[in-house]
Parts: sequence; C-alpha cells; structure tokens
Amino acid sequence: MTILQPGVGEITGDHYVAATPGTVLWGRLPCAADAPVLEVEPGATVTFDTISHEGILPDQGQDPLAYFTGHGVPADQVLSDAIEVAATVARDAAADGPHVVTGPVFVTGAEPGDLLKITVVDLRPRVPYGVISNRHGKGALVGVLPRGPENVSVFTPVEDGAGALPLVEGGDRVVRFPLAPFLGTMGVAVAGDERPHSVPPGAHGGNIDINLLVEGAVLYLPVQVPGALAYVGDPHFAQGDGEVALTALEASLRATVRFDVVPRAEALAAFGEVTGPLVRTAEYLVPTGLDPDLNEAMRKAVRAALDLLQARYGMDEHLAYAYLSAATDFDISQVVDIVCGVHARIREADFDAVRPAGDAA
Repeated sequence: MTILQPGVGEITGDHYVAATPGTVLWGRLPCAADAPVLEVEPGATVTFDTISHEGILPDQGQDPLAYFTGHGVPADQVLSDAIEVAATVARDAAADGPHVVTGPVFVTGAEPGDLLKITVVDLRPRVPYGVISNRHGKGALVGVLPRGPENVSVFTPVEDGAGALPLVEGGDRVVRFPLAPFLGTMGVAVAGDERPHSVPPGAHGGNIDINLLVEGAVLYLPVQVPGALAYVGDPHFAQGDGEVALTALEASLRATVRFDVVPRAEALAAFGEVTGPLVRTAEYLVPTGLDPDLNEAMRKAVRAALDLLQARYGMDEHLAYAYLSAATDFDISQVVDIVCGVHARIREADFDAVRPAGDAA
C-alpha cells in the first residue's frame, strides 16, 4: 500500500488539513477560545490527516520511529507527522489524555441550538499496522490485567486486509479479524476557555468510540459555540463493542468528512431535542447514553431513544417503550473512557409506513 505521509496520495476533500504542531491538540479538546485552523461553508468536505496516539506515548518511548522500527516497520513507513508531534507538541502526561485531534474547523452559520451534521465520506489507512494496548488502572478488568507490572502494547500488522495476531507471544500470526475503520473521536468545541480532557465523551461528542461510524455514517452533535469548531481524531482500524482492554486496533487514518448545519427548527422537527451524540447509518437511528455509571448510561440511552421515537414518529411513550424492548438492540459502546457509553440501534425500516414529523436533516 501507499504510505500516506503528509500530502502524499489522493486527497478527496474540498479542503485538506494536515496534522502539524499548529493544527493538532494532544490530550485536550478544543474550546471556544481556540482559533480555527480552517473556515468552511456548510456542505464542504474536509480531508484530515489523523494520528494515532499509540506508538507515540511516553510508555512506548515517545519516539515512534524507534518504536515502530523496533517492531520491524521500515523507517520510511513511519509517519513523519507522528514523529514531529511526539517530539514537539506540548502535553502534560499527568493531567492530559492520550489522544491527538486535528482541527478545529469553523463551519459558517453554525450556532448554538443547531446540530452539526458530520458525514463520514472516506476513511483510508495511512499505514499497514497499528497497536492494541492495555494499561494499568484501565480497561474492564482493572487490577487483574495486565498481570505483570508493565503496560502491554500489542503491535498488530495488517496482513491481507485483516488484523493479524498470534495465539502465543512470538508465535505465527494465525488469528485474523476484519477491519472496519472509524474515528473514535469527532466533536465540537465546548463553551468557555477551558479545553476538556480528551478521554471522557460528552454532549460535545469527543471520544465516543462508536464503531458504527464507518464510511457513510452520520454523526449529529449539538452545536455549543458559534462555528461549531469541529475536530476529528483517535483513528481506529477495528474495535469490538466495549473496547474492553482499553484500546482497539488504533492506527492512523486519512479521513474525509462533510460538514452540514441543521438549523434548530429542522433538528427539532426531525429528532426532537438532541442533547448528546446521535448517529445515523444506512439502517439505524442511534441515540446514545453517556455516564460514568454503566447502568445510568443504559438508562440515559433508553430515555434518549424514547424521546426520539416520540418526537420523530409521534409514538406514545408506553408503546415506544414496548417497541424498544421487543425490537431494539442496546449496545455497549465502551466501558473504558471514564464516561461509559451505550447506544441504541433503532431500525428505520420498522417505521417505513410512518411519515416522520420532519426529515430535512
């Protein structure tokens, strides 16, 4: 494959944002005080180079050239922007998160109360390898795994289009699993002048880690500051629901997304009051619930799903509750990001005979 170094290879968007020390944040997310790196009109597509944090963190040496060549990667296949970010971008290892995000982008006309509609147009691996990590105090089995004193980072090449793992350390890579690239982090800036930590997701989106956000999917986020100030990052090659070890197969992507603005009146007509991330795929409407307590995240996801069905289809609450129980899967997005996530998959085809209250979105 072609290694997508900065500016190398096809760039399909109307605009291109490379990952440079001036266009990324490491460990924090944009706030209202941050200056945009680009301003676009609604409907514009933007191609972003994104950098995985895996391979650049201090416990991996904060030297991606040494780290990846140590795993047999040729030096010319290590991303030069990852090397530059690891060497030059400020990050407080004790206070900041691990993620690198590219942006923010000012979308003309986006105002608080509107929804920013982010359509995932194209996702291309920049390299043929990634890393899956488990760190102490993290993951679903805190205090149990990893068993030794050290953090465990599993270098994972892509072979014949699949992730490849051995059964035992140092063995042949006989276990293969499919890739389904997506961006773990897509978000809008929060109000105020304090940048949020990159790990916990929230109403602003951020590190939501919903693996349905593959090419063709849409993420709606409530705009919190003029221009939205949108950003992307935390690229994944593959992730299971739950992301139980802490990370998925983390690896850098070139991502093209389209930004549109859904005015508040249209958003209310189509979905009701959207107070957090809402995903739409070719098959599903996907409301979400976020909370440090997984049980409460589940309850919030159910409430969001009920509100969506009532607003969009005029469905009585008790009937919507019955429908969700009989026909809708509630999946655990992740349990490892301080704030847990649950998302509901509501099949739009189940409502083909119903005219939605509004569908301009």
